[in-house]
Order: sequence, then structure tokens, then C-alpha cells
Amino acid sequence: MLKTLDLRATDDPRDIIHRTVQALVEGQVVGVPTETVYGLAVDALSETAVEELFRLKGLRGREVDVPLAISVGSREAAEDFLCEAAPLVRRLSYRCWPGPLTLVAPCDSPTSAVTQLPDPVRQRITGDFGCVGFRVVDHRVLTHIHRFLSGPLVLTSANASGHPPPTTAEGVKEQLGDSLPLLLDDGPTRYGGASTVTRVQGNRLEILREGAIERAAMNQFVKPVIVIVCTGNTCRSPMAETLLREQLRQKLGSEDAVRVLSAGVAASAGSGASPQAVEVMGARNLDLTGHSSRPLDDAVMNVADLILTMTRGHRAAILAAWPNMQERVHTLRRDGGDITDPVGMPVECYQSCSEQIDQELAAWLEALGDDFFPVNTSSAE
Repeated sequence: MLKTLDLRATDDPRDIIHRTVQALVEGQVVGVPTETVYGLAVDALSETAVEELFRLKGLRGREVDVPLAISVGSREAAEDFLCEAAPLVRRLSYRCWPGPLTLVAPCDSPTSAVTQLPDPVRQRITGDFGCVGFRVVDHRVLTHIHRFLSGPLVLTSANASGHPPPTTAEGVKEQLGDSLPLLLDDGPTRYGGASTVTRVQGNRLEILREGAIERAAMNQFVKPVIVIVCTGNTCRSPMAETLLREQLRQKLGSEDAVRVLSAGVAASAGSGASPQAVEVMGARNLDLTGHSSRPLDDAVMNVADLILTMTRGHRAAILAAWPNMQERVHTLRRDGGDITDPVGMPVECYQSCSEQIDQELAAWLEALGDDFFPVNTSSAE
């Protein structure tokens, strides 16, 4: 007999969460709301629960359009499974989680937490190329449930085989009826449609199913963001931004494949580039006349894949404010030295500075390698 618990009828959902966790620990299949569609969740550490999930959905073997997803409570928890993940995997996890993205990626590291799952469960959830799908759901119910479970959940849409995923609890009841023991009702889902499913292999992203995140948005999410930082964002970093765009255009055939930004640790907003910087870039047929300075802030740091600073002092200042960004913040000079500030000096000093910056940027692009730059998205056949 199906038991439905209405989350909308209580101001304190703790009792519902505890009852749900108890059902999952006992090996039951539970219907849960997500931000996309209603899902079926089971304890990933329970082989019998995963088998029951397949039976309830009328599936045999790995007879699913995309791999069943592992649901974890946070991006950090996913990192325990996605050991030594490719830059593109890390980029998408930071920009799309929590949220409506199912990210399918290789989990073949011997230190991956996926090795702690029962062998039959791993066989069920592992798709082609040794990939596993992951979700970090942006919904209060799943967030609370994960706080009380020692392991992840196996999560799939709460629909019978061949039927569309339901976006309301009533839709779950119509499709699965009393075959489901417990269902949490939180009204219609936020997006009213399935998650976007993508598979990452190296620097290649393949869209397996288009969903809540549209293709245009995915094309933006996959772009690396490189931020170049100096003090006032009027001399060194604007020249570096312009030079890097030109190098990327020559390397990739387009500067649009990578977002390049510049900022200053002590910059005011809206100042133009110095006349000498504009002149030096103009001699290279590069235009700095439209530059507008910006201070380095959370909005920039939160999207940055790589931050290159003109001096060690800039790097130290950034890490003092954002200590968790240590792996992404480096000096532009690969030997750890400083690029001297030409402010107030003759144009010849700006020219010398720009040549040094150009050389260091070329060395960085060589060191980053092809995996840093994503291949254009495509849909599965």
C-alpha cells in the first residue's frame, strides 16, 4: 500500500525526512521530488534495493537510455567518486551543481569511492566507457536526506518503462500506484522537465539528453575562464587580456572558445586603459580603447578556472581573500617571478612589458595542453 507524505502540509519536515531515511536504510524504494522530475531513490549500498528499483521500473540488465545516476549531497562529495577528474568535469561541477545536470564521467580510478559499492550495483550503474552518472540535486528534501546517510543514493526518474517522467506526485501514483511503498509530495517540480544529461570524456562533451539546461547555456558552461590580475587593471592586465585573446584566436581559430577577463586587486570600476598601453597594443593591431577596469570580486573568482597574477604580491592578496583557490591562482611568470609595473614610465617600458607578457602567455597555453580546451558539444545519435 502506497504511503504518501505531504511536505507542503508541515512547517517542520524533520519527521518526514527521518521516516524516509529509515525506509531507505531498510532497503525500500522511495519516491522523491527533485527540481526536475520526481525520482525513485534507493540506498546505493544495498544490492537488494537496487534490484527492487529495476524490478519496479520493469527494467532488465542495463536497459536504460542513460546510466542510472548516483545522487550525492554536494559537489565535494562527488569529488570522492570523480578522482583526478578532467578539467571539463571540474568546470561543469562548479558551474552546474547543485542543479539540473546529470554528469556522466569515467570513474576508473582505484581510489574512487565507487569501488566501495557492491559489485552488482556497480555493474548496474556503470555505462559505456566505464562511466557513471552523478547528480547533486538542488532540492531541500535530497539535501536533508543525504545528511543522514553514510552512502550515496541510486536515483532515477519515477516513471514506468516507456512512460514520460512525472513532474507531480499524482503523476507518480498514476504510473506506479501501490507498487511504490513511500512517496514524498512537494507539489509540482520547479523545472517541470528532466535534467540535462551530458557525458564527458577528456575534453569532449556529449549531450546525451537535452533537458532543463539548454544547449546554449551548456555551450557557455563548458568554456574555460582565464582571469589576468594586476593592481589597477589599466596597464599590465588589460594588455595581457588582449594578447591572450589574440593567441587563443591563432591557436584555436576563435577567441570565443575561452572567456578571458582581467581585473585588479585595487582597481576602481570604469577606468580606461593607460594611453601607453593603448598605443603599444595598437602597434600590434589590437584594440584596447574600449577597456573598462574592474575590481577583482566574487563574481569573477567564482567562474575562474585559472587566475594569472602579475606579481607574487597579487597572488598572496588573492589567496588571503580566497584561500580555497590556491590550485587555480598562479603568477603569470612560470618561474614565480614578477612582471614589473610600467605605470608612469615611457612607452618603451610598456613595449618591453608587453613582450614579456606575450612570451609568458604562450608558455602557459603550451603547458595547459589540449584537455583544458573543450571540444564543441554534440548530441548523441
